Amino acid sequence: MGKTNVSGQVLTGVDQNSGAIGISMATDESSMDNKQMKAQRKAASSKERLAEVYRAAAQIILRKGYDATSINDIANALGMTKAGLYHYINGKKELLFDIMNFGLDELEDEVVRPAQSIVDPAERLRFIIASHARLVTRGDGAITILVDEITALTPQQNRKITRRKREHFDRLRSVLNELKSAGMLQDVDTTVATFSLLGMINWLSRWFKHDGALTDNQIADEIVKIGLNGLLRPESRAAQRGLRVVKE
Repeated sequence: MGKTNVSGQVLTGVDQNSGAIGISMATDESSMDNKQMKAQRKAASSKERLAEVYRAAAQIILRKGYDATSINDIANALGMTKAGLYHYINGKKELLFDIMNFGLDELEDEVVRPAQSIVDPAERLRFIIASHARLVTRGDGAITILVDEITALTPQQNRKITRRKREHFDRLRSVLNELKSAGMLQDVDTTVATFSLLGMINWLSRWFKHDGALTDNQIADEIVKIGLNGLLRPESRAAQRGLRVVKE
């Protein structure tokens, strides 16, 4: 109810205005929330489309090579016009650089960060090998062209990508050094072992076929077995399988 003044008149203006302000504020907040939600959905959709561009371009570059791949090739594969593709990219060389960063971001998200929470170094090594192998056999090519096409980058771009690749190399080697310090590693040089592991994983893209005899998970399991059997001491491998080695 409204308040009354000394003459008995009802003062409704204050309450009515207050209610109107409250409704207006609620409407404004709702409108802002809707705008934010729309902006977030638009950003997510744009990010997904950009990832689609990177994967499609990487597959073509992997198949044809960077020099033989044209912007038209990529646009046609995506069902886009050349002008539409330039909405997402800033040129062919910049696209190659972006694809390589995209591949390294995937490596960070799917391999490096989850591995950091694994305390046991042997289990961490198993996870890194298997996850990296699955990333390569997934077939989008983004992680694979890091090996082949880095020389096509500008010197500055090359240095940035090389630094990120080196960081992953050092992290993997540190796991092997940790195993070596714990007496779990075979008598091997950890630098050579790291190069060998990465070479074995990266080369998967050259021969793995999705319609072949083995699935990507089976391939990853085989790569893990080859890697662990070649690097871990027998007692360490047995511990991984929950077995005990009997020494004569």
